[in-house]
Amino acid sequence: MGEAGNGSVFVPIARIQNGFSGKFGIPRQSGMVDGVVSRVVFEPGYRDPNAFRGLSEYSHIWLLWEFSENRGKAWSPTVKPPRLGGNTRIGVFATRSPFRPNPIGLSCVRLVDVREEKGCGTVLLVAGADLMDGTPIYDVKPYLAYTDSHQDARGGFADRVREHRLNVHFPVELQKILKEEYVPAVCGILAGDPRPAYQSDEERVYGVEYAGYDIRFRVAGSELTVCEVVQAGDARKRGSVR
Repeated sequence: MGEAGNGSVFVPIARIQNGFSGKFGIPRQSGMVDGVVSRVVFEPGYRDPNAFRGLSEYSHIWLLWEFSENRGKAWSPTVKPPRLGGNTRIGVFATRSPFRPNPIGLSCVRLVDVREEKGCGTVLLVAGADLMDGTPIYDVKPYLAYTDSHQDARGGFADRVREHRLNVHFPVELQKILKEEYVPAVCGILAGDPRPAYQSDEERVYGVEYAGYDIRFRVAGSELTVCEVVQAGDARKRGSVR
């Protein structure tokens, strides 16, 4: 059994596997890009099939995880949300900023499949995750619509910026460079506009890494155009603008 069995120590029970090798381009919230499919692979001490009994009856689950890239970094009582242009300060507890007293993340994802994989035991296939590849997961809980969903809830400043979307123009010849299964995920990531709100230079080329590829694009107004797709390793050698 894992070390956390006595309730006094928190250790990762799983890690996520997907195409996000870096933070830039990861959806700002879970569920925004359903085309992003990830695998939740459990550590050896947590692969007892009995632990997953009944889980497949749920359509969605909660993932509790760690902003591991921010481990050891200082937190601030106020942060500057990118969607507000990076100039307006908001209290950290009114945001989902990764720079928190305890770097804990919470994501609701769609449960696509619960399956057995050789060498990995029970693996969860989930859609809509907003986690970087390799992120440690500390718990999995079922999503319960009757208690977790509140139709009259207010979303603060997030409600005012959530409708921001870009029209994505992705030439067919560039789409063919990717595996066909990656195209919906990439289009969803780009439509969500991965740029910080304070960047609006129409001549600037941005690059999002996903599944080993660097997808380069420009944005003019509400129109995003993919201009190049290259292997991520080649992109790093040549220099990719974020």
